[in-house]
This record gives sequence, structure tokens and C-alpha cells, in this order.
Amino acid sequence: MMLNRKRPILLIALAVAMAGCSSARSDSDASAESVDSTVNRAVDHLVFLEGGTFRLGDIGAPEDSPYTTLTDDNKPPVSVALDSYSISKYETTWEDFVVFLKDVGRLENYTVDAGFVMANKLPITASDDPSSPNFYKKPARSPNYSEAESYCAWLADQSGLPFALPTEAQWEYAARSRGEDVAYATNDGTMENDTYLQRPDEYVDPTTPPSGNALSHSSLKTERRPVGSYPPNPVGLYDMTGNVSEWTSDWYAENAYHHMAAKNPQGPDAPTDSEHPQKVVRDWAGLGEHAGGGDTVFMRGGRPVNDTNNGFRCVVNRASQVN
Repeated sequence: MMLNRKRPILLIALAVAMAGCSSARSDSDASAESVDSTVNRAVDHLVFLEGGTFRLGDIGAPEDSPYTTLTDDNKPPVSVALDSYSISKYETTWEDFVVFLKDVGRLENYTVDAGFVMANKLPITASDDPSSPNFYKKPARSPNYSEAESYCAWLADQSGLPFALPTEAQWEYAARSRGEDVAYATNDGTMENDTYLQRPDEYVDPTTPPSGNALSHSSLKTERRPVGSYPPNPVGLYDMTGNVSEWTSDWYAENAYHHMAAKNPQGPDAPTDSEHPQKVVRDWAGLGEHAGGGDTVFMRGGRPVNDTNNGFRCVVNRASQVN
């Protein structure tokens, strides 16, 4: 499709000529070419989902026991209707996230020198080394909620399409392949965890081929697999169970499902605690949560807006197919 770009494409030939001398993933400023590639990739990776009605929340296993036993904030399930929309088949990668931060001039905000202490553990960068936690095809972890939200808004500004973070209803509808009764967003609705990270760090070998159909391990480990390493769910979405947990746009409230709108719900209008605001994070399998059904698609929880440990993907809120 033809993108409605708001910035002119200048000096492309010069950028190409200089490609042998420098990489768009290592320059301090994003080139117009790298921005274009990132935006086009985001559009190409969209999967269109026809809207419908489904029961949001823990609908209970076939024997009527809940999938999640350690929390009640996803109960009772509530029937909601969603308009059609598109969602990225992949979690946002380091490659694309770093291009965005360079383009908006905020990459240097997230260094040790700038006071971002998380950079000691996981720098905000993109590496060409497949063994690096920051390999450019691995899922990015946004330094906070705001930058995840801003990335999707930046895609909207660059493309002219209504990109945004998904609501948690959109996220769960997609993970459950348009609201199917499945516990895991995998190819067959079950989970076989990759054994990749089930060993001391010094014995983790990134050249080991993926096993199973998802990766779920402790959030204390920074290593993850490149996006798309496992089979997609039936509607073509990858890593909605495992790899990294994902931000949604909803404010977190423990009793949100008691007040959920019946049509295109967006969660509470404001945080329940203005001094400690939290947004809903989904896919707790990406945090390595396994107890009490915490690794299922039904698990939800609040994370402080300055939390550094979550990935994300964007949606396009348009009821017709984009690509």
C-alpha cells in the first residue's frame, strides 16, 4: 500500500552509498531509509482480525475449574463485542524500537550515564550478534509504558494509519484466535516449553535450535528467542504465549471486569491509584509465570508505568483490512 508519510524521503541515495561504512542500527540518528523500512515492515506484519463477540476473562476449563487459581482479577468473564482491527504478528523487535528512539531523539535518555540503571543489565540497543540479548530480531523491552505507547503513536504519525497499543480485550481476543476456548496462544492451544533457558546462564547456547512451541522462563534471565521462533497460533500471531510479557493500553483495576463496557472496552478511565499508576500487562508466560495458571492467556496483572521488563505489539484500529 502507499503510506501517507509526513516526512519527505531525502538523501536516500546518499544513505545507501554510505551503508558500507555505517549501519542504521549503530548510528546515533535514524536515517530516512531506516525509518521507512521500519514503518513498511510494521504495515506488512499486520494480521487482520474480523471482529466479534467473546467472553473476556477466565472462562474456566472444561471441567468448570478456573484456568487461573491464584487471582480473581480476571473473573467473572464478561461478554464483549469488538470491531474488526489488525494486529502485529510479531512483538516489536530491538531493530525497530531503536530506530524509533533514534528518530525521536530519545535513545540517549536510556543509558547508564543518563541515569537509566536498567541499561547495566539490558542496554537499549540493537546488535548484529545472534548470541546477544539485544540481537536485533529479539523482542525489545521498553524502558517504560510511555515509550511503548509512543512507538505505536510514531507509527501512526509516519504511516497515516491509526496504530496504537492494543486494549486488553483486543489482546486476549487475538491471543485466543478470535476468542476461542484455548489456554495458550500456540499452534495447538497447549504449551510445550522450550528447554533453551532451563540451565545456568553460562551454558545457554543461542545456536541451539528451538524446541517445543513457546519460551517461558524467569524474568531474571534477559535472554529470549528471536520473534517468530515458534509456530504461530491459528490466526497467524507469534509469541502471544511466552518470550516477553506485553503492555496493553488499559489502566489496571482489580475489579475492572465488573465495570467493563460491552462494546470495544478500554478499561477504566483513570488509574485507581494516581500516585502509583499501573497499566495492564498480558502474557505473563513471558515473565516466566507458571504457578496457578499464570502462564495462560487469561492471566492479567498491573505493572507500574515505569516498569522496564515488558515488550509490546501494536494494533491498527481500522475495521477494514490494511494490507
